[in-house]
Amino acid sequence: MIILGLSGALNHDPSAALLVDGEVVAAAEEERFIREKHAKNRMPLEAARYCLAEAGISGRDVDVVAFPFAPISLSSPARWHYAKRYWYAPDRSLDALFNGNRRYRRNRARVLEAGTAFGIDWDRTEFVPVEHHLAHASSAYHLSGFREKTAILGVDGKGEYATTFFGYGENGVIHKIREFYDPDSLSGVYGAITEFLGFEMLDGEYKVMGMAPYGDATRYDLSPLIRRRGHGFEVDTSLVNTVGLRRYKENGVGYYFSDKLIEWLGPRRKGDVADEPYIHYAAAMQQLFEDWCLDLLDTYLGDLLKETGKLAFAGGGALNVKLNQRIVALDHVDELFVQPAAGDSGTALGAATFVAAGRGERLSRMNHAYLGPAYGETACLAALNAAAEPIDFRKLDDVSGQTADILAAGNPVAWFQGRMEFGPRALGGRSILGCPSAPGIADRINEQIKFRERWRPFCPSVLDTVAADIIQTDHPAPFMTITFDVNEAWKTRIPEVVHEDGTARVQIVSRDQNARYYDLIAALEQRTGNAVVLNTSLNRRGEPMVCSPEDALNMFFGSDLEYLVMEDYLVTKAAAGD
Repeated sequence: MIILGLSGALNHDPSAALLVDGEVVAAAEEERFIREKHAKNRMPLEAARYCLAEAGISGRDVDVVAFPFAPISLSSPARWHYAKRYWYAPDRSLDALFNGNRRYRRNRARVLEAGTAFGIDWDRTEFVPVEHHLAHASSAYHLSGFREKTAILGVDGKGEYATTFFGYGENGVIHKIREFYDPDSLSGVYGAITEFLGFEMLDGEYKVMGMAPYGDATRYDLSPLIRRRGHGFEVDTSLVNTVGLRRYKENGVGYYFSDKLIEWLGPRRKGDVADEPYIHYAAAMQQLFEDWCLDLLDTYLGDLLKETGKLAFAGGGALNVKLNQRIVALDHVDELFVQPAAGDSGTALGAATFVAAGRGERLSRMNHAYLGPAYGETACLAALNAAAEPIDFRKLDDVSGQTADILAAGNPVAWFQGRMEFGPRALGGRSILGCPSAPGIADRINEQIKFRERWRPFCPSVLDTVAADIIQTDHPAPFMTITFDVNEAWKTRIPEVVHEDGTARVQIVSRDQNARYYDLIAALEQRTGNAVVLNTSLNRRGEPMVCSPEDALNMFFGSDLEYLVMEDYLVTKAAAGD
């Protein structure tokens, strides 16, 4: 069976994913192809075309289109909860009760139109809507490889109405235990404080997480943002997760928090400096988020975890790597699986896997995220020969060794190899690399190449031969979705990838996942003694990760990068007068 998953109902991060007989053949975000961060208000046309081309099929061959957004019945508590909690904005409350599936109908029409554009024959192809949080749950559970009974956690901004999901998977079937509904959203609160701290939602949450270790969580008490209700929680919508007239406005822009929050905490942060009191607010928000997630995890999944030890986690909140570190540290969690595209872009994959599992197809563990396009020698040479600015390039006879020489000499390298990663993390396909023992390399990449805040941390890719020694555990970590405490003996060896709090968001690299990247790190170990490379995404601030050779060259010309290794070619900027 051929199943195409399409996402984009929430007006950001549209993506496509293709399954053929239970195998994930391709998956990619639309932003990478159209070069618009988050591809807001778009449908995944180019991503879908890529997936079909990768499989060598046309739209007419697709049996099912799965879409991670579904109608919610009026008999569900979701719409009634929404209406009750938004009593202060009666237009929203009434709309939820009397026209609560308006967004679903609109998005279904958009999917049908998009499918027609890339060749779907709706007379033979079935359209299957999947509830948003079930798609998140499926993307983690069905790709975790766990065969025993598995606890499932979903923490997200919101889907149709649900924001937080607790359930379990058994024999391929997902069971709900409890959901919470908008506006009671832990990720929503995190997003609101993200905006207060001067960042944009969808992107800035990572920045808040990176800023938090510089602050003291005990300096400010943010607990009034979330209050306990029975065995659950309720957000104070007089402060955050606000709509309508309650929203704080600045220069005509409305934010997800209120004037009352400004009166309490002071003016909204501006600029790029990690300064007081905002670093303490970031630390307090991170602490509050972690504590509530762990509290609810114990309430609804604690007994199940003691039984099974396995947890599958998805939703935007699953990309909070500090929370994941605390989850892994729990006595009753043996293994945590976080799907690498855990945010909304991953729901295309989740919807497709949900349908596949429901129709009896057996899905395997997701061992890598290299699901995007690759570009061979012909495409790379064409881009190099058509470069808009003068360059020099030559073919390398030892790509890993010669790149390692450049890194060991203290130089950053743009690394464009193989298939593009699916999800927000660069995993050695579209990366900027550096030697983690080279003093100042992180500052140089932040300031001169990525043009981002100086305090933003970088991550290490480490060989599986040394990973357990560095992070002091044998827990799997192929996708940079968990931070770990770095062994004291390693902190001085690889200081450029150890964050302020002594942790690192590690990618463990094995040869069977990415042989060329593995060989590069092994070659760097021969030169430096450390089987570790600094790894960050190949993009500039505010831009999507690079997809094509042309994108890589644009990035190369638009920064102070001096070296680009594009497949077998080393690219440098031509000297003046060449």
